[in-house]
Order: sequence, then structure tokens, then C-alpha cells
Amino acid sequence: MDHNFWHQRWQQQQIGFHRDAFHELLTAYFPKALPSGRVLVPLCGKSNDMLWLLDEGYQVFGIELSELAVQAFFQENQLQPVVQQRGKFTEYAIDELVIWVGDVFDLSVEDLADVDGWYDRAALVALPESLRSDYVELLKHKLPRGSKGLLITVEYPQGFRQGPPFSIPEDEVVAGFESRFRIKPLARVPGMVNNETPADNPVTEQAYLLYD
Repeated sequence: MDHNFWHQRWQQQQIGFHRDAFHELLTAYFPKALPSGRVLVPLCGKSNDMLWLLDEGYQVFGIELSELAVQAFFQENQLQPVVQQRGKFTEYAIDELVIWVGDVFDLSVEDLADVDGWYDRAALVALPESLRSDYVELLKHKLPRGSKGLLITVEYPQGFRQGPPFSIPEDEVVAGFESRFRIKPLARVPGMVNNETPADNPVTEQAYLLYD
């Protein structure tokens, strides 16, 4: 993972991928997939989706490379976390929320042992093709059996824009995950570009349920 790229994006506030509103595909489909439990949110940034999960009674375990993003999340929501070191990660924790600052690829099976589900809106689409397969392998081999995931991807015509977010077609999702998970397409909706929906919008977002 290109650490400098993401650190610069946060330092320069080039975070068009951040959404203030809760994601409608999360609120529509996640409770049906996993009524309760501990939820992994990889590359969580300062996503307000974590607040929604907490409000719905979930425990949240976020992973984020940028400490600036994590600090912003707690400051903007007027939360005072306890900060301590957890191996390679710096942990920010308060009540049912834990966020580790560090590289998602450093997670171990033991780190994820008590995860019941996962929510990925911003991780897979943030990674270039050269890293996506490694990330998929991490999820397939390190998540506990029985964990369920809500995966949200974006898709747009080749040449429309440069990622991230990167366009990920359904056949890539199937090819990557099918050796471990059953894959159920849930919805396809108009997508957004820098928090806007352009005219003649070629961008779509897809939601998938992944389960054993």
C-alpha cells in the first residue's frame, strides 16, 4: 500500500470519497445480513457509517492508515478515546468503538478472531489492481468462518476517470471471493463522484452480501 499517497490525501484534505451522510446501502442491507455483533470496517477513514453501526448496537473495529483521519473522527464527534499501542498498531478506543491506526495488511488471524461481520465501502475500491488480490486474500484467509460481509463497489466505463475509487466489475468480485464466500448481489444504484451525481451519470455502486 502506498502510505505516502494516502497520508498526502488526508493532509491536503483531498477526501472526496468521504460522505457525511450514512450510506443508504449500509442502512438498507446490513441489519438484514448481520443483526448484531462486532463489525470490521477496513480503511475506515473518518466515516460516519461507524456512528450508524454504533447507534444500531454493533461493536465497531476500524482499521485506518492515516492517524490524521482517526483523530479527525474523534474530534469532529466530540469523543475522547483512550490511546495505546497494540503491536504495530496505535489503538483509539471508547466504549464499543475501537480503531487501529496502521496497515490493514499487518492484521493477523488473531486480531480478527472475534469479528462477526465486515463492511467494506472504501477499502477494495481504494486499492489499485496490484494490491486488490492481496486484500481479497487477507479477507478470505484471516476472517473467521461464519463472518458475513457487505461489500460496496463502484463501476464506471474505462477511461471515465482515474481511481481511486477504482472501477470493480462484478466478475472481478466473483473471481476474487468465490473460493471462500457465497456471493449475493443485493443492489445496483447510481453512484457519486466527489459527493455529486453528475448529469448522464455513468457511475454505479453495487452492493454484495458475502457469506460462508
